[in-house]
Amino acid sequence: MSGDGRPLRISVFGAGSIGCYLGGRLAAAGAEVTLIGRERVGAEIREHGLRLTDLHGADIRVGASGIGFATGPASAATADLVVVSVKSAGTPDAGAALASAIGSDTVVVSAQNGLGNADTLRAALPEQVVLAAMVPFNVVHRGGGHFHQGSEGDLEIEQHPAVRAFERVFDDAGLPLHARADFRSVQWAKLLLNLNNAVNALSGLPLREELSQRSFRRAVALAQREALALLTARGIAVAKLTPLPPQWIPRLLTVPDAVFRVVGSRMLAIDPHARSSMWDDLEAGRRTEVDWISGEIVRLAAASGRAAPVNARLVELVREAEAGGNRHWSGDTLLADLRSQ
Repeated sequence: MSGDGRPLRISVFGAGSIGCYLGGRLAAAGAEVTLIGRERVGAEIREHGLRLTDLHGADIRVGASGIGFATGPASAATADLVVVSVKSAGTPDAGAALASAIGSDTVVVSAQNGLGNADTLRAALPEQVVLAAMVPFNVVHRGGGHFHQGSEGDLEIEQHPAVRAFERVFDDAGLPLHARADFRSVQWAKLLLNLNNAVNALSGLPLREELSQRSFRRAVALAQREALALLTARGIAVAKLTPLPPQWIPRLLTVPDAVFRVVGSRMLAIDPHARSSMWDDLEAGRRTEVDWISGEIVRLAAASGRAAPVNARLVELVREAEAGGNRHWSGDTLLADLRSQ
């Protein structure tokens, strides 16, 4: 509820898998939610409503009348909160669109991959409170208005007094917010885990099947070790988001399959439907966010006067896949390619 007792008004700018899932859960919890996205998504929701499931058995339905949909930013004019969930490449346009639509009292939350999207929004929205948030789990669009959370984790958000106004509705939606003062270190930790996105997209496999193969995990470990070496050299802190410290995760990834099945499942639950958002983008013929994930490591290396050949090669391979190149690498072939860089 808002301060005057009415339902909280929330606009979700970017009705992709994450946006529809978050918006649907919030609407089911009593918020007045409007999704802003492409007309084809609106048509799907008008026909089917939303079905929101997760790996723990939740199955939530929101009828078409229970959630608003718009194709432009004007609907956000009365929003108390705007959640931005567009792909990173769309952030400048999202900021410009919102600048002409929302008031100074509206809080904006960037629920996006990468490191700099909240800063881009702040530049476009200097009068608004803009907070970065981190969505740790994967959401798969299964068609017919059905969005499935395939891995676990709780939302993290920058610590700020403005969070108090909406944290209750997120709790009620089963999406508790963990406020963090060290949010940049949280973003780096998420990015390290997301280095698997490129490997998963190039494998063409569900996440759990890909991670069950030691050669693919070794490929991810190469990318993570390269990133961790750069972060250590620059004195950049990385938060602990899993039971293991981030520096230990590459070692875990290289253990034999039988060991990983036991230890890995304790660290992060992933169901058979889960795939990375980068795989989803390739499947849909969309531009991926590889420049904001593996590419961040390449840019960090350049700023340090060093190279990041493994992550640079992953960027190159994903770009080739976007153009119609190989999207079904075997683990052994991909690992050999990355080791040769």
